[in-house]
Amino acid sequence: MREPTAVFVQADLSDGLATAVRSGSTWSAAGSEVSWNDGTVEVTATTISRVALRWTSKLPADALILGDAWERSYGDLQWRHVQPERLLPWYFLVHDPQTGSTTGAGVDVQPNAFCSWTVDTDGFTLWLDLRNGGGPAHLRGRTLTAATVRLFKDGGTPWQTLNAAVATMSTRLPARPEPAPVVGANNWYYAYGENFDEKAVLQDATTIVELADGHPVKPFSVVDDGWYPGGVCSGGPWDRGTPGVFDDMAGTAAAVKAIGARPGLWFRPLLVREPGSFASTGPHDKPGRALDPSYPEVLDGIRADLERFRSWGFELVKHDFSTYDVFGAFGPAMGSRLTRGGWQLHDISRTTAEIILAFYREIRAAAEGVVLIGCNTVGHLAAGLVDVQRTGDDTSGRDWERTRKMGINTLAFRLPQHNRFFTVDADCVPCTPQTPWELNERFLDLVARSGTALFLSIDPAARTERSDRALRNGIHLALSGGAAAGIEPTDWLVNTTPNAWRAGDEAIHYDWSRPWGADPTAD
Repeated sequence: MREPTAVFVQADLSDGLATAVRSGSTWSAAGSEVSWNDGTVEVTATTISRVALRWTSKLPADALILGDAWERSYGDLQWRHVQPERLLPWYFLVHDPQTGSTTGAGVDVQPNAFCSWTVDTDGFTLWLDLRNGGGPAHLRGRTLTAATVRLFKDGGTPWQTLNAAVATMSTRLPARPEPAPVVGANNWYYAYGENFDEKAVLQDATTIVELADGHPVKPFSVVDDGWYPGGVCSGGPWDRGTPGVFDDMAGTAAAVKAIGARPGLWFRPLLVREPGSFASTGPHDKPGRALDPSYPEVLDGIRADLERFRSWGFELVKHDFSTYDVFGAFGPAMGSRLTRGGWQLHDISRTTAEIILAFYREIRAAAEGVVLIGCNTVGHLAAGLVDVQRTGDDTSGRDWERTRKMGINTLAFRLPQHNRFFTVDADCVPCTPQTPWELNERFLDLVARSGTALFLSIDPAARTERSDRALRNGIHLALSGGAAAGIEPTDWLVNTTPNAWRAGDEAIHYDWSRPWGADPTAD
């Protein structure tokens, strides 16, 4: 990776970007030094907000550009023509339609900065966001290894190049043990956190075991949001279930195991029901209730939660909402600002990325032996620290168009991350009376063939002979690891929800639209 053409530094948010002066492999500006060592960027500073590294490089005028997303994608991953203001988190690829070559650049996983790129016809820029919350980080002269930059060469096709790029960015992770297929039931998309109890959870477990039909790999049965007092998404403490509904969480887990499934549990680690002493001062719709993960006491509490879930007997834990609870926004609203200015985390000596990494590492250490799912977690930071990553926003048991937009898009464009960063989870396949089974069945087939995580929300009222037959086939294929040859989208350069796929030598076409086409009014 050649050295940048120019470097710019922003110390405080009230300052503009100052042009850094080069001396060898070090650039100095605004009281900070930025060094480059074979792709590794180090920043020594007292106070720092952002660093920008610029490379000049002529791009074809008709180039197609692909990037990633801050956390989950929202049906928005796609190849586009050059758009200089478009923010490309973590990595980008450039495809030249004339030559067929694809190249790009990115940063290794688990960086200590929020890293994004912008690409124009004259070159590309790496933006290192080193802030703490909505203000500068006070490094106090500390040297921070911000990121390691990687250059991607053409791999033969755009798909092969992206696969090689993802592998390159994750080479420093410990080797992943051969991951067991992650398949199971999740009640969210027919219950939506309401009107379910232990009886319904045990029915889900019975259903998934029945449909697994004796496969030697045991499926999971996940108790999603709504099992605790206070209502949906209301926060902890996570020390008990709702009285009269889930009186004995250890007993619920044991009953799921007795049926033959592996019990799983959802929680929101950075939200509490009542304002407390360790709350974030950030922009939140629930003041005083979102916890600040830079407090050691907050991490102590999360460690205790994970130990409690393990003692109850849960073998999978899904932790959710933490990006929103830190930044006060979901991915599409974060943009280049990430969060509103004027607030900071308790420990101002570390960047937000450092604090989030420490938070993920604490959860990983506390959940030893537990399958961890990250949802609304930052994929490039969570790589290697979660077993499974929800890579896209929610599918739906009420609106097929949402499943089409979110589930298929994230599977197509983030599938190369599977078994490199983590096990990819494109979210649940619904089987509900409100959504057309003939379309959900196609989504089921695609997810099962992909070998990624397969979770199913099966409303007992929606089961038919046809749906049960397809569910059995899909679950068996997923529990066996998916299609042996793998699967890839072949029209992804021009289609955000690809219809054309290939598994080995087999060409597969999926029709994702209702007979009259997609509904443009659907959310």
